[in-house]
Amino acid sequence: MEKIMILLWLSAMCIAAQGNAYAEPKNLYTACLKCHQSEQVPSSLIYRRYLMRYSTPERIKKAMFFYLKAPEKADSIMPSQFFLKFPMKKKMQMNDMLLKKYIREYIEQFDVKKRLVLP
Repeated sequence: MEKIMILLWLSAMCIAAQGNAYAEPKNLYTACLKCHQSEQVPSSLIYRRYLMRYSTPERIKKAMFFYLKAPEKADSIMPSQFFLKFPMKKKMQMNDMLLKKYIREYIEQFDVKKRLVLP
């Protein structure tokens, strides 16, 4: 009986370890911003470009989601010269709900309304 319990425990540990190898990123930094920083792509600039083209957070969310699910240069907010220096974004593999959550957090973090100061 003891050997069976140990075997079950070892099996469970192996499955758990294997599951962690494919785990979703745990926060906005590990999901998005870490790569932006390592590639030296300024997130605030990207957000401003989205804001200039789409003007509202709701439209920005839809455009970002569409782009991240199927990135194409033609759909990018960045000019073509941008891709001479930076790589083309790869398709996001995370589930839709998590991707939408990180898009919301990204918009909240870089929203220019937070930087407005009234005298």
